[in-house]
Amino acid sequence: MSSPSGDFLRIAPDVRLGAGARVFGFVNLYGCEIGDDSRIGTFVEIQKESRIGKRCKISSHTFICSGVTIDDEVFVGHGVMFINDLFPRATNEDGSSQTEADWKCVATRVKRRASIGSNATILGGVTIGEGAIVGAGAVVTKDVPDRAVVAGNPARILRYLDAPKIPLQQ
Repeated sequence: MSSPSGDFLRIAPDVRLGAGARVFGFVNLYGCEIGDDSRIGTFVEIQKESRIGKRCKISSHTFICSGVTIDDEVFVGHGVMFINDLFPRATNEDGSSQTEADWKCVATRVKRRASIGSNATILGGVTIGEGAIVGAGAVVTKDVPDRAVVAGNPARILRYLDAPKIPLQQ
């Protein structure tokens, strides 16, 4: 692991860093796995029970919560937010503060060579297909097929990478 600003890293002892992984300043990593030759940008948090594959690029200001699996060679743009709770609450019905025991982590998967644009939000329980592209600012609420290009809120399929471009209808 290399870092130009090692004084500003918070990497818990339970993090598994692959060979050649590069982690830049102001990150918070705990209980996660980072694959060989992956790059983690500044101001990124990656929580426990998350896995980043080999040769990935996770850009700055991104939040990867528990339960997210990112396969090899995935690009994640700046400010991407992953969500793992479909019904978030601060308290239980009786007003007591919720703990980890009070909610269910919903797993999310991003398959090999997918690309997620800046400021996208990825809801829990979805799979982003192999080679798919998620446009900047998209809100992904359901699975994205392999090699699909999606954008919007909610994200919709615009085209497939193997198909000719179809003009958007106004």
